[in-house]
Amino acid sequence: MTTASMLSVTGLKTIAKGYLHDVDLEPIDKAWDLAVKVHTDKKHFSGQLYLEHALEVASTLASMYLDRDTVIAGLLHGVLKEGVTVQQLAKEFGQSVADIVDGCTRIASVHYNTQLANQAENVRKMLLAIAADIRVLLVKLADRLQDMCSLEAIDSEYRLEMARETMDLYAPLASRLGIDWLKRELEDQSFRYLHPEEYNELSAKLESSYEERQNYVEKVITILQEKLVLSKIFPLRIIGRPKHIYSIYKKLLAQKIPFERVYDNVAFRIIVNTVEECYAALGVVHENWSPVPGRIKDFISAPKANNYQSMHTSVVGPDNHFIEVQIRTEEMDRIAQEGIAAHWAYKEGQKIGSNDVKLFRELKKLVNSLQEVEDPREFLENVRGELGTPEVYALTPGGAVKGFPLGSCPIDFAYAIHTEVGDRCIGAKVNNRLVPLKYQMQNGDIVEIVTSKTQRPRRGWLSLVKTSRARSRIRSWLRREEKEHALHLGREICERELKQYETTLKKIVKSGHVKLLLKELRCNSLDDLLAKVGSGIVTVQVLIKALQPPEFRGEKVQSNQPTPQELAALMVGQQKSGGHGSDSIISIDGIDGILVKISQCCHPVPGDPILGFITTGRGISVHKASCENLLITDPQRWIAVSWSGAQSIQHQVEILVTAENRRGIVATISAAINADDANILGIPTRITSTGIVELQITLEVADLEHLQILLQHLRQLESVISVRRL
Repeated sequence: MTTASMLSVTGLKTIAKGYLHDVDLEPIDKAWDLAVKVHTDKKHFSGQLYLEHALEVASTLASMYLDRDTVIAGLLHGVLKEGVTVQQLAKEFGQSVADIVDGCTRIASVHYNTQLANQAENVRKMLLAIAADIRVLLVKLADRLQDMCSLEAIDSEYRLEMARETMDLYAPLASRLGIDWLKRELEDQSFRYLHPEEYNELSAKLESSYEERQNYVEKVITILQEKLVLSKIFPLRIIGRPKHIYSIYKKLLAQKIPFERVYDNVAFRIIVNTVEECYAALGVVHENWSPVPGRIKDFISAPKANNYQSMHTSVVGPDNHFIEVQIRTEEMDRIAQEGIAAHWAYKEGQKIGSNDVKLFRELKKLVNSLQEVEDPREFLENVRGELGTPEVYALTPGGAVKGFPLGSCPIDFAYAIHTEVGDRCIGAKVNNRLVPLKYQMQNGDIVEIVTSKTQRPRRGWLSLVKTSRARSRIRSWLRREEKEHALHLGREICERELKQYETTLKKIVKSGHVKLLLKELRCNSLDDLLAKVGSGIVTVQVLIKALQPPEFRGEKVQSNQPTPQELAALMVGQQKSGGHGSDSIISIDGIDGILVKISQCCHPVPGDPILGFITTGRGISVHKASCENLLITDPQRWIAVSWSGAQSIQHQVEILVTAENRRGIVATISAAINADDANILGIPTRITSTGIVELQITLEVADLEHLQILLQHLRQLESVISVRRL
């Protein structure tokens, strides 16, 4: 008898029988038999039998009271990788199980990696699988929870990748589904591996103060029980539990305080019978202990997006310690702990509830909005932003609740309503009072957006908004505007150059020769060509070269001026290679041995579209193709250049960082730059009249990708408002 055959599915069926009444559980036995046949003695990466891992995943799903198909999918979530087909699963267990397992298998191949585009595409596929059936995510969350408990068994690099992925994606997704216990477990396990020293230090301090905290909890519960009963409120139970370790760590970082000053590391929960008693209990708490201003939150009348309901308040409790008190009914408490699983939409014989419909709609809306973002960096930034936990809750005049990151402004609110409302936002009324667009919303604000048909998004809005949704919509509009401008400019440039050949765009299109031109320049359409010419991606020199084949040109206007290639060739022999080494980083077709210098006005780096300018006696100056200084020069002196494969030197660039004027901000930014292996050459700073710090940083990077990664990391710093390349 093998080790695998000694395992039993009996315990899983016992859990399932406890809530799946009048449901045939024989398919669970069939699923177990298939799992035993497929996995036999195969091992999970942790070293345990894969069958044992599958059984734990299924048992976790059953403990969440999920439907039979989801539990079966938990048992079978790894069988497709062992040769079983989707068609076989559909035949044996139904299409629902087959689809869930198929979705989980596709997600299982998603791993964080250093190739940003691949990473973004994998996450995109994962979100699409989740949108098709939310049970795919529930199985994956249970699977990831078991994996996180076994990370010690894998190498440190992959362990960190899994921990980061869990913290960035799976824990926020568990929060979005309202499954609080699962979110806390995933966060704590991720924190354990991402910051082991801080985790161990906090764990030790919590352990050493356990008895003291336990005595304090019992004292507060006794006082609460007595005060509530005196007011004729008879709570079902009062619970005092320590906050999970990662939430304490975040508080230490946010408030910049030592552990000893975190008094509210214990949260108290009062469970009562009715909504009326919730509000009455809140009054009793405030009668006896002073409330902390701004810390009272009513999620009963205005539930969170994940259907969470509760009253929250922070008060100065016994011994002058700050304590957090949550007040809710039994049903609210069940939903708070189990989230979507508390009223599961797929349970046999049940109809989907209105709250679930709203939650599913919001999740699909999230996925659809993210699908519109093409740039991989922006996509991943938006995923993290959309899944982040809101800290501010504001209301529409109709009472709909919208959650936002701390510091969000009315523009964020406008885009949360609709893209068109955001694009045309000119102001807002908050609590019936006009406020500027830079106003930072507070909990409980009632926000009414003021719009104008003539308003358009402004680039300056990017420094005000906090939500990724608003930021992506503004960027999208600006890109469209820039494309239209480039299209107009490109049309003017092309028409001007075509006059040399006594023809026009209209004639080229009519003759059909435009197809040859598009093929030569690798453009998808005429508009694509015009936009690339206008933006400098296709330079005038390249355009002229493409116009020269005899199949579609008129007689070329004669000119005594030498071509750029001829000019450059004349300089060969008169110049020695210099600058940054033309034979190593810059390539000029058919020409060697000429002085090439990187322009100091625009600081191009490998990866930037570039163009050469033939100077008088000083070789070729290489500019970004969009450089304003280049565009005002004589196009007859432009020459096509490109980056060569060998790029071992560092390149100088300038960036402008705008940040809040906080102590240590320069050191924080410098540390982030150094962490990305970039060399700082200069970092002059100035403080604006509004108290904002501007840092014009000169630094050295390897190439464009290196620079873009660095800019992304700087934008993620808490105090940084905006970062852009100069």
